[in-house]
Amino acid sequence: MQYGQFCPIAKAMEVLGEKWTLLIIRELLAGTTRFNEFQRALSQISPTLLTKRLQCLEREGLLVRKRVPGQKSHEYFPTESCRELMPVVEQVGTWGMRWARDQMSEDDFDLQLLMLYLERSIQPDKLIGNETVIRFNFQDVQDYPNWWIVVTAGEVDVCIHDPGREVDVYFNVCLPVMCALWMGDISYRRAIAEGKLELVGLPALTRKVESWLAPNKFAGIPSARAIVDPA
Repeated sequence: MQYGQFCPIAKAMEVLGEKWTLLIIRELLAGTTRFNEFQRALSQISPTLLTKRLQCLEREGLLVRKRVPGQKSHEYFPTESCRELMPVVEQVGTWGMRWARDQMSEDDFDLQLLMLYLERSIQPDKLIGNETVIRFNFQDVQDYPNWWIVVTAGEVDVCIHDPGREVDVYFNVCLPVMCALWMGDISYRRAIAEGKLELVGLPALTRKVESWLAPNKFAGIPSARAIVDPA
């Protein structure tokens, strides 16, 4: 993709402007290193296109590819050039919260991405004991409506099959509502009061969910519409 301009913005967009590229950079900056982890975070991208985008970022010096010892697979790590994009990605996220989220459709509620974000948001040091099991029952999801997050000795894992452990907290909720909760669009207390969420489990955990399940870093940024027309 060439713009034929010496403008630094144009030159940057020649590297960053292809579809999926900035989201791949988002994942690199979030600590994603394995190919299958990128696929999990970007479920709509084909393996062929993902490979192409990673190769392009490697050529442009934004990532380093290293072979996993003893395996044929590789890991991907951000370079200094990539890390310098962190404030850019954060500002794009802020802009998106303010100006673009009113354009969301039902197709945007990606369950796999939500569970990845929830996994990353767990604060193990705020939980009780050596193991905590959280079950999510998505009432509006037909395929794989039940998901588990298992936290053991500080390690966090997501399961789509029953791990056979005693559950400490149940979330009975619809997918859009859980997205709204994590995005900070609605509080847990309000969702419960309006009948959009049922929390069942240890009171020490259900009373202060925000203390061990951190919200999205962009939570609290109002949309432009809310600023212009708060009513």
